[in-house]
Amino acid sequence: MAIAVLATGALHAMLYPELRSLPAALLGDSAWAYLVVVAVLLGVLIIGDPGRIDRGTRWLRVLTVAMITVISMDTAVVSIRLVSAILHSRSFTEDANILLVSGSAIWLTNVIAFALWYWVMDRGGPVGRARGPMVKPAFVFPEMVNPELVEDGWYPRFVDYLHLSFSTATSLSPSDVSGIKAWAKLAMMSEESISLVLAVLVVARAVNILK
Repeated sequence: MAIAVLATGALHAMLYPELRSLPAALLGDSAWAYLVVVAVLLGVLIIGDPGRIDRGTRWLRVLTVAMITVISMDTAVVSIRLVSAILHSRSFTEDANILLVSGSAIWLTNVIAFALWYWVMDRGGPVGRARGPMVKPAFVFPEMVNPELVEDGWYPRFVDYLHLSFSTATSLSPSDVSGIKAWAKLAMMSEESISLVLAVLVVARAVNILK
């Protein structure tokens, strides 16, 4: 999870300057300012729970949700800016390299953002899953259907939710993991819709430029 969060900062630095959402007046002109913000939030979380994220304190969960919200809001803003730039034929969208790099960075950040939400919301979050199945799952993983293939006490880790998010974004349809709660289905639909819009607009624009 920590690596994924830091990756969003690196991906943010890859964006064309006009797309970055955090104002220079707040964080300066550095492309890495956003990474500093998420790294600080992540650092506080690690200090508060240096083990396997199984401390159920309220402030840790609030800070975790706040960190994911920052990542999601930033992704939403830069996505809107990119779509608007393409629709209005901004000058930098005439460069296929800029368009493809920025579009890919936004798409990957969106995958990570949804993976983080799935991870923090399913079955009471990482703390609930680490302590035992106290909440009914929102997702059914293949390992749950085939318990004989995994170790006793298996529960989904972040990498499982990252795979779920990546599969949802690429296939635009249910993968080997099924969403069984309403919020899970709506979240997957939202991720599929965002991925579809980004892919269609960015690829179509890039192909048009390269003709």
